[in-house]
Amino acid sequence: MTTLQVELGARRYPIHIDRGLLDRPGLIAGCAPGRHVLIVTDANVAPLYLAKLEAALAGKLVRSVILPPGEQEKTLARFAELMDALATLGASRDATVVALGGGVIGDLAGFAAACWMRGVRLVQVPTTLLAMVDSSVGGKTAVDLPAGKNLVGAFHQPAAVIADTDTLRTLPERELRAGLAEVVKYGALGDADFFAWLETHSKDLLARDADTLAAAIERCCTHKAAIVARDETETGERALLNFGHTFGHAIEAEQGFGGLLHGEAVAAGMVLAARLSQALGLAAATDTERLAALLQGLGLPVAVPAGLAPEALLARMRLDKKNRSGRLRLILWRGIGRAEIVEDVAEDAVLAVLAG
Repeated sequence: MTTLQVELGARRYPIHIDRGLLDRPGLIAGCAPGRHVLIVTDANVAPLYLAKLEAALAGKLVRSVILPPGEQEKTLARFAELMDALATLGASRDATVVALGGGVIGDLAGFAAACWMRGVRLVQVPTTLLAMVDSSVGGKTAVDLPAGKNLVGAFHQPAAVIADTDTLRTLPERELRAGLAEVVKYGALGDADFFAWLETHSKDLLARDADTLAAAIERCCTHKAAIVARDETETGERALLNFGHTFGHAIEAEQGFGGLLHGEAVAAGMVLAARLSQALGLAAATDTERLAALLQGLGLPVAVPAGLAPEALLARMRLDKKNRSGRLRLILWRGIGRAEIVEDVAEDAVLAVLAG
């Protein structure tokens, strides 16, 4: 088992990465020392892994909530359901909320844990590649509003992350590819050597080679753990992890959270950010072409989906949390491995990129 640490002083926590972790009841039970446990999962994951988790927590007062799958379920109404479930459970201050699933479940369950009695213990058990390499680590929790993605939320770090890579065997192909977009992001924003490694190993990743996936997950988590330790609440460097996300979130919201998956939208968003960087004279076209080629080779989109108006997407981007005083603040790059925060980006340049 590989164990990384997110160094946050007294709130430091482990990221466990290995095959078969859900078959280690002692590990799971040890992460939930209190009497009450709320497990939050979805209808796709529950038939596969919920029984193992419940068995590992035998002897505790456990309640499981099974939600419909999909980003469209990450709402204030579902959050209220989780509050009611915790109340029905009689959850006390030493309760644990366990998020069993992908990024949607992790964000939603995490926000519930952040808010119940002003914050209770959270354990992330990611079952998608995207959640393993990104959303389960770092304490970002949120729900969406019709106006935009992740507009209501809180920073609430987990007590542990348990990434059982065996769960990737049952991950639908589209979800695997979407997760690989977030893997590529880490190379694109700050690790040119890793980006080159991904170009070499892309076929192995798509083939779900266990060792290759484990190596990629460990590399991504190492990067994120270090960045979170230096900038927990995204006042500076952590914003770089949003490379491609401002464009991507706008696409998701404009599609009503029922079109592209998050990772797919991020893939398109990264290429849009690279093209904008190129248009602003920050980066060379060859870097944009390498990024687009790698993402296309992984079966990911690299352009704005048909039918979305550039002006509507720009309006969504104005609500992004990184903006300051109504001015666009984007994560762009100076080429592979060299992302940076760019202040006061001209809207006409953004519109031109969105228009293709």
